[in-house]
Amino acid sequence: MLYNYTITPKAVGQITKFYCNVALKYRHVYSIEDMERNIRQAVFSAYLIERGLARRVPTISRWKNMHMAHANKWYYAYSIEDNTIIIHDACHAQNMHE
Repeated sequence: MLYNYTITPKAVGQITKFYCNVALKYRHVYSIEDMERNIRQAVFSAYLIERGLARRVPTISRWKNMHMAHANKWYYAYSIEDNTIIIHDACHAQNMHE
């Protein structure tokens, strides 16, 4: 099946916030180019949902009633409405806790 994808501002914001914090903490070894590349990779990975990433049961309660997918170090919470996948939230692996 061919899906349309919608990534919410919250999901993109979580990814951007994470890598901005990395850039601030490691400013001498982590460049703006690294940050932009990592953000781009994390966002593009979301487009693999239901095409290469396995559907999982969410492991954190705030994602209850949604699906979860995992790509590299990122977890995505999403729902499917008709032929549209809506990515509601994203969380880096080291922050996957209640």
